[in-house]
Amino acid sequence: MKHLNQVDIYIANLDPDSDMNMGEIDKKDTQNVYDYLNKHFSYALFTDGFIGSLPNAYDMEVSFAYLNEEYYKLNKQFEISQGKELDFDYRFDNDIEIPVLIGKGLSETYPLGSTIRMEDPVLQKQITLKVQGILKPNVYHSNLYSLSSKQYYNFSVIIPINEDFINHANVELQLHGLFDIILLQTSKNEVQGLQEVIQDNLGLEFNFYTQKENFEYFNKYYFNSLKIITILSAIIIFVLTCLTIWSSLASIRMMIKDFTINLFVGLSYSKLRKIFYGYYGVLFFVNLIILFIITAYSRYGNWIRKDASFSTFGLFGVIEMDWLALLAVLFFDIMIGIIIVEIMLWRIKKVPISLGVLQ
Repeated sequence: MKHLNQVDIYIANLDPDSDMNMGEIDKKDTQNVYDYLNKHFSYALFTDGFIGSLPNAYDMEVSFAYLNEEYYKLNKQFEISQGKELDFDYRFDNDIEIPVLIGKGLSETYPLGSTIRMEDPVLQKQITLKVQGILKPNVYHSNLYSLSSKQYYNFSVIIPINEDFINHANVELQLHGLFDIILLQTSKNEVQGLQEVIQDNLGLEFNFYTQKENFEYFNKYYFNSLKIITILSAIIIFVLTCLTIWSSLASIRMMIKDFTINLFVGLSYSKLRKIFYGYYGVLFFVNLIILFIITAYSRYGNWIRKDASFSTFGLFGVIEMDWLALLAVLFFDIMIGIIIVEIMLWRIKKVPISLGVLQ
């Protein structure tokens, strides 16, 4: 989102108090707004979530995303593994082959260079798409207002649109395109004119913010929540570590006679340390395996539900973000294990090895 964080860029947001009735808005109303946009502004448009019927090897639902050239230049998030970049310079007619990017999950069914004949969900007519590029695995997009969100495009078709395409599209695309439309190289005064045009034609109140303001809104709620989670996690880790140490020391007090006998017959402190580390190593390994299974099953659940927006590819179904989380758990396990074992050995070493202890 850093590319959007500029003083002369404003992003639309439907006012939460504005009542929207889709049935009262027709194509003429939205077209009036776009005519005004094309005349007075340079804008970046991106909208997705349109579901279409497209057979594929995974029998997954397919979502269609639409973006114009300004958005594509502004935000290079759709990285490709094969093929060429999108081309926006085409004329809209019945014989046109629109170049598109597709997600990794669709590439088995529709390899590079193949054509797709289908009914487009926003044009509501048969069109031909040509696969010009294949996205890298797990390409994702975050919401402008909820930066921690991730929507994946493994089962998506990315369609480049120009002014001609927008004019032929239905009211749903034109309206949804306005919700997050990005106005480039403009000012607050110019934006007010667009707000009035939207109000007059659609009866909707739109607010326009800079991305810096969106960041501040997000941080206000996100980091407050994150602080609470961090504090609670730290308290839980501290309490559990203290309880584990206390129970271990209690066990040592009960078994001090057995430790002394074994030390008398040749058990060394270094060997005892290895035994303790081995015990906690197995315990933490089982913990990690259980967490891994839960994480992998959670990812696999998206495939079971055929949820294209969250289905991902990864080693054993687990993606990089999950592996980092498991590494964090492993780090805390190692630190806690070292603390517990060394305190236990420290306590045992304080016990003198003598017949008096046995008595």
